[in-house]
Amino acid sequence: MALNLDAPLWLIGAGKMGCAMAAGWLEEGLDPVMIRVQDPGPSDEARTLFDKFGVKITAEISTDAKPSVVVLAVKPQIMDKVLPSLKPVIGPDSLLLSIAAGRTIDSLMKFFEPTTALVRSMPNTPAAIGRGMTVCVGNNHVTDRQKETCTTLLNAVGEVAWVKDEKLMDAVTAVSGSGPAYIFLLAEAMTEAGVKAGLDVELATKLARATISGAGELLHLSDVDATQLRKNVTSPGGTTAAALDVLMAEPGMHDLLARAIKAATERSKELAS
Repeated sequence: MALNLDAPLWLIGAGKMGCAMAAGWLEEGLDPVMIRVQDPGPSDEARTLFDKFGVKITAEISTDAKPSVVVLAVKPQIMDKVLPSLKPVIGPDSLLLSIAAGRTIDSLMKFFEPTTALVRSMPNTPAAIGRGMTVCVGNNHVTDRQKETCTTLLNAVGEVAWVKDEKLMDAVTAVSGSGPAYIFLLAEAMTEAGVKAGLDVELATKLARATISGAGELLHLSDVDATQLRKNVTSPGGTTAAALDVLMAEPGMHDLLARAIKAATERSKELAS
């Protein structure tokens, strides 16, 4: 990991996403002595992970040193209870990296000094297997070096992109943050349709899961865009074409997903306000 920290990194919250990120940092070679974890009630999974690397989990935040980075990985609904205790810990060169869904930069900054560097990010659940997609936006106090540090930390669990306009984070949440659920729903629907077509549940489930994960990996590894990949497997007059005539009819899958993502975007805006 091409990451040099001037001071320890504090992970606030050892839930599933926090543990996934920490596991990525540790497996990529970040020195365990540079990680401090604060969580008053860590899970057995978290204890196992951090015990493996000799990282101590504490119930309270230490003020003995100003951290280089503080990763806010607690649930959004308890964030306001946690943040006041962090203010004395944050130094003038510290960076706050939030992965709390729906929490705007302004809603977090009210707990800190006006010049605090803060990055809001939106990861998704495939980060748990190192295949996440995270989008970030920073306030005006984030330096180029701090931006690079964030990118390196988040690259440990997948791909990273940056936007300049925080308003775009609602659409990001709708597409990639909520997106894995759409794929899981597709697997459910394909399984149910397979059973109705005569397959037993076990085989239908296996076919749906393997097809979706395999197609996803092909899309991930290919330089060809999704439209062309679709065309490549669609023979004129064939079975795939017959199915796509249904899925792409008006209103079809494109319209359904557009409405779903619009609904998620609007809900994200409501939660943020």
